[in-house]
Amino acid sequence: MKKIAAILHNKDVMNRILFTFAIFLIFRMGSAITIPGVTVSDSAFSSSDTLSLMNMLGGGALQSFSLFALGVSPYITAQIIVQLLQMDVLPVLADLAKQGETGRKKIDMTTRYLTLVLAAVQAYGIIVTMQNTQGLVVNDTSVYGYIKIVVFMTAGSMLLMWLGDQITSKGIGNGISMLIFAGIVSSLPNQIYLAFQQYLGEKILSQDASLILEGTVQLALYILAFAAIIIFVTFIEKSERRLPVSHSASSQSLSDQQNKSSFLPIKINSSGVIPVIFASSLMMAPSIIIGLFSSGTTPEWCQTIIKVFNYQTMVAMPTADGGTWYMPWGLIIYLVLIIAFTFFYSNLQINPEKLAEDFQTNGTYITGLRPGTETEKYIKKILNRVTFLGAMALTFIACLPVALSLSELVPQSLALGGTGLIIVVGVALETYNQIDGLLAGKDYSRVV
Repeated sequence: MKKIAAILHNKDVMNRILFTFAIFLIFRMGSAITIPGVTVSDSAFSSSDTLSLMNMLGGGALQSFSLFALGVSPYITAQIIVQLLQMDVLPVLADLAKQGETGRKKIDMTTRYLTLVLAAVQAYGIIVTMQNTQGLVVNDTSVYGYIKIVVFMTAGSMLLMWLGDQITSKGIGNGISMLIFAGIVSSLPNQIYLAFQQYLGEKILSQDASLILEGTVQLALYILAFAAIIIFVTFIEKSERRLPVSHSASSQSLSDQQNKSSFLPIKINSSGVIPVIFASSLMMAPSIIIGLFSSGTTPEWCQTIIKVFNYQTMVAMPTADGGTWYMPWGLIIYLVLIIAFTFFYSNLQINPEKLAEDFQTNGTYITGLRPGTETEKYIKKILNRVTFLGAMALTFIACLPVALSLSELVPQSLALGGTGLIIVVGVALETYNQIDGLLAGKDYSRVV
């Protein structure tokens, strides 16, 4: 209650929260505006887990084929490409990354231009994919008709990117993550309804007491699983490894008590939910790319690729004796991508070389280690160990719902909700930490 009262009395924080909710309102209104000239059926989502995932992340915008049907997926994909190219793959981008604020602005502009291209390509790919599954009927099949729909979808995605930027600068939290958060939260009531129908709907109609009891227990276990995921994600987000830090005698501004209590915190999961978001986006790519070049019946080898990159499908594998065994290749790829992005973003968030340089400049050192190279190597070693634990924890909670669906213990539609819940909890915790930081900053300014 004290925290809520502090928020209500802080004008700056309240304005940021209200601004964020206003953007959410615009987002939901745009998600309800259907693009003219199309008719959508549910068959597209019942036959494609990729489209179902996109629909969930967008809060049902794709199912209604609205202005925001693409969501922020093109922007996320563009970010992945640009950030990977910065790692000495493309010298121009690598040089820009080293130029500070000026370089960052140029990289951001490059990302936006790439988003525009990817949005147009992805829009056409989704149109063709949904047409092939009889989930979408385009009234005007001329070139102009397709161009009009692509323009609408691309414009909606670029508008979402701009709205995300506004949240980042004037609102609360990371704009893109907050829009994904808003989309998933808006779909949670439907998720709860699906769970109720799955476990209790038909059993209540049967009026069989034993079946109703069985369904109630199953629903209770499903809710407990959701609660367990929330608790586990919260625990991982709050966990950190503290390295003891000392200050040289020349640092006269620090008291002995401060010296004793100083430490360098390294979060178990410093990359947050970004690896899950990025991995989910990349898993959609093959299906969309194949949709660009396929018309009518999709070739068998293309269907195989789609199945391999679908983490909710078991792929049939032939054996030497002519039999068949099944392998969850999609789930394995999904797991590897989450681990890779966790390490990638952790090293972006914490640069051991820069930390060691800052320590040496400020007369700070890790207890028992020499400043410079020795400190850098130690931080890098600890960071890799901690990140490994965070990656394992993140893959566990991300892949558990999917693994349960593959074992047919949980329906596929409900497993998608597990992925969404991870993102919701992670974004909520990050947002809470930012609000806490803003309140602490306000209190500090009053003291000063």
